[in-house]
Amino acid sequence: MNSSLHHHATTSDVSERPAARAEPEHERAAIAALGHELRALVDATVRTAASPETLHRVTDQVRSLTRQLTGRRRACAEIPSVDEFPGGVRMYSPVTGAGSPLAPPMRVTPADGGVAGTCVLGTAHEGPPGYGHGGMSAMLLDELMGWACAAAGTPGMTVSLQLRYHRPVPLETPLRVFAQVTGVEDRKTSVGGVITTEDDHSTVLVAADGVFVSPDPDRARALFPSLPET
Repeated sequence: MNSSLHHHATTSDVSERPAARAEPEHERAAIAALGHELRALVDATVRTAASPETLHRVTDQVRSLTRQLTGRRRACAEIPSVDEFPGGVRMYSPVTGAGSPLAPPMRVTPADGGVAGTCVLGTAHEGPPGYGHGGMSAMLLDELMGWACAAAGTPGMTVSLQLRYHRPVPLETPLRVFAQVTGVEDRKTSVGGVITTEDDHSTVLVAADGVFVSPDPDRARALFPSLPET
C-alpha cells in the first residue's frame, strides 16, 4: 500500500522560504550527501570481486561507521523532521528519496497532463542479469501514479495495481516513468502509467493501471497518527 498522500513536492527556491527553513534545508543537504555516498557503497558492494579478506576488513569498517550514527532514533511511523508529509519532500523514500541508499533516486516533474519521473537503475536493482527486477518496476510506477493523483488534486492510497511487462527494463540506462489520472469517481481515482527509456518514449517496457482511494479524515488520522493537527 503506497502512502501516496505525501506527493507533489514544491520546487521554490530556498532563498524564498522563511528563515525557519534554513536549518531543515541544511540538514537535507547533509542527508542527501550521505545518501549519495551510501548508494555508491551499495553499488560497489554488489559489483565487487574483492577477496574474502578485503570483505571482512571492509565489514569491520562499515560496522565502525554504523556505530557513529548515535543519538535518538526515529520510531516506526514517525514522520522525519526534514519531511513534508503530506504534500512534499520525502527524504528517505525508497523511490525518490535523496537520503535513501535504496532509491535510484527518481526525479519527478510535471509533464503532458501528468507527471514524469527520470532515474537510472543500478546493479543493486537487478533481477535477470542486466535488467531491473520486476518488483522495482512496480515500485517506480506505484510511486509515480501516487504523484499523479496528488498533482490532479486527488491524493490517495493504492488499492489496486495491475502491471503488464512488455520488455525487460535495462540497467544503467536513463528511464522515463510517466503517469496520469484517467478517471475520478467519488474518492476513487484511476491512474495509468508506463516505463520507457529516455531515448525512446514510444516503446513501452512496462505498463500499469491502478486505483487509488482518498481516505476520509478519520481514517487518515488512524493510518498516520504522527500527522500534525490542522
